[in-house]
Amino acid sequence: MTRIALIAHDEEKPEIIDLVYEYQEMLSTIDLVGTGTTGKRITEETGLEVERKKSGPLGGDLMIGAEIAENSLDGVVFLRDPLTAQPHEPDISALLRICDVHDTPLATTRSSAEFLLDGLARQFD
Repeated sequence: MTRIALIAHDEEKPEIIDLVYEYQEMLSTIDLVGTGTTGKRITEETGLEVERKKSGPLGGDLMIGAEIAENSLDGVVFLRDPLTAQPHEPDISALLRICDVHDTPLATTRSSAEFLLDGLARQFD
């Protein structure tokens, strides 16, 4: 089954919720994984089930990185705030590196996330 991770910095959480609403029909057919707070918000606000890892500051992003290393994820959406990210928020450097090593697509903006999700959706057509 297709499996993707959803992560968002604090300022981008409303954007990822909006993205999930837009793609809710497709996302309801795949396995979703998220960091603690992002996953909780997605579940509470959309009703979709998200396997929650620890929050980013507690290593959730690293747990997702481990899944990438195990080839357990088909893609990652990490909506990050490049201008005002807080020190407690996940760092993209390690995820970017592990995604590159394992040829796993990683989207960091709304536009690239839409391309990633549209590409995955074509698999179901």
